Amino acid sequence: MIALASDHAGFELKSAIRRYLDERGVAYNDFGTHSQDSCDYPAYGLKAAQAVANGQCERGILVCGTGVGIGIAAGKVRGVRCVNCSEPYSAVLSRRHNDTNMLSLGARVVGQGLAITIVEQWLDATFEGGRHLDRIELIAKYESGGG
Repeated sequence: MIALASDHAGFELKSAIRRYLDERGVAYNDFGTHSQDSCDYPAYGLKAAQAVANGQCERGILVCGTGVGIGIAAGKVRGVRCVNCSEPYSAVLSRRHNDTNMLSLGARVVGQGLAITIVEQWLDATFEGGRHLDRIELIAKYESGGG
């Protein structure tokens, strides 16, 4: 299950991502927003991030104007590793090396076609483990106050 969220600036791109996930048969939970009315991205990004952190959703995809703000908000939730991407290579390596569980995109930065390619490659990439797991564990230790 994928957690989806956006603000008003990301609403159209999030809708395109929903259509892509529907075509692919990937289940998702859309935490909002549900219109282009002006709103605050943290409200929606944090709901999606909490769903990922508590295991309700395996991963999450967030969209705002740049992807930066909503990604920063999500990253405040313990256990969330959110990457903001505007090209597929970083998205793939973020999964392989950093086991990212959330992806943020900028609707004003990437076009719909590129965004779908980024989402596709991020969803298809898998964590390699090994030395990368040790690094993820160091981050988790620090995050839990043990660092």
